Amino acid sequence: MSRRTDVVVIGGGQSGLAAGYHLRRLGIEHVVLDAQTAPGGAWQHTWESLRLFSPAAYSSLPGRLMPVQEGHLYPDAAHVVAYLADYEKRYELPVERGVRVDAVHRDGAFLRVETEGGDWQARAVISATGTWTRPFLPAVPGRREFTGRQLHTVQYRHPAEFAGQRVIVVGGGNSGAQIAADLAGTAELTWVTQRPPRYLADDIDGRALFDHATARRRALDEGRTDTGGVASLGDIVAVPPVRAARDAGLLTTRPMFSRLTTTGVEWADDLEAEADAVIWCTGFRPALAPFAGLRLRGSRGHIATDGTRALDEPRLHLLGYGDWTGPASATLIGVGRPARDGARQIRDLLT
Repeated sequence: MSRRTDVVVIGGGQSGLAAGYHLRRLGIEHVVLDAQTAPGGAWQHTWESLRLFSPAAYSSLPGRLMPVQEGHLYPDAAHVVAYLADYEKRYELPVERGVRVDAVHRDGAFLRVETEGGDWQARAVISATGTWTRPFLPAVPGRREFTGRQLHTVQYRHPAEFAGQRVIVVGGGNSGAQIAADLAGTAELTWVTQRPPRYLADDIDGRALFDHATARRRALDEGRTDTGGVASLGDIVAVPPVRAARDAGLLTTRPMFSRLTTTGVEWADDLEAEADAVIWCTGFRPALAPFAGLRLRGSRGHIATDGTRALDEPRLHLLGYGDWTGPASATLIGVGRPARDGARQIRDLLT
């Protein structure tokens, strides 16, 4: 069975909901296909202590402010899930759950979206699948020889399961710092980073990062000097748990090891450390597998875009993958503008 609509949005997390909001405002018929069985996107699957980098008012999708979480300046993941569920309900967004998109094909005047439950024909498609389902693990020698437990950020939940164990956390970004801080004092922690950790100033949070990313994009669009983006400010937002662990001297780091052994890790100077578990906080790649048949991906695995629109397939828009699809578009506060611009471009395409 094949159904037809003007726009199919793939992914029902924060980016998909922002897209649905703007499509709804423009009166464009659409459906949001979400592989998850419950609202909340990737926020349903984060570690328990995770908190936003910004206060609730600065972590909102278009049209509705996130309510303050009582007793917390920076809301936790459960609060975000509740907000996204309420947002979806408030705007009566047409989300179909438990629908996994397998492939997208060109089909004359349409794009055909293939799912196990049947196909959709759409005049345009917005991909809002994000990166959470594509964790990246580096090709470190000996990774398959290590007999202890290995897991990625997406599999970490809470420190209690590592109590008293020797744990190596790999990664010098926000995830690595937050998980290392979470484990400090519970596990025997070794935090490994490619370079010494670079903390942003304690008074910088997601509000300042979004403003900085927006200013950079404006400068580039106007042909002015590249400000260097948020990476020029540092790698780690000093949220309260990270700040507390850092100031207590619990977040010392070691340089990246050269290989894993059967029982731990080894550095180039032959120094070794035993480990019961290695947690890879090494980032993600964009989840773009359904578009393989369109042959749009470049050498870096990205699809070339102008804003959110794919250069080689103007009926396809990509939303929420990071700066290459809009300044800070992978954040709650940042996804609204590119979602709005993409929806307007789709309106113009359909008329």
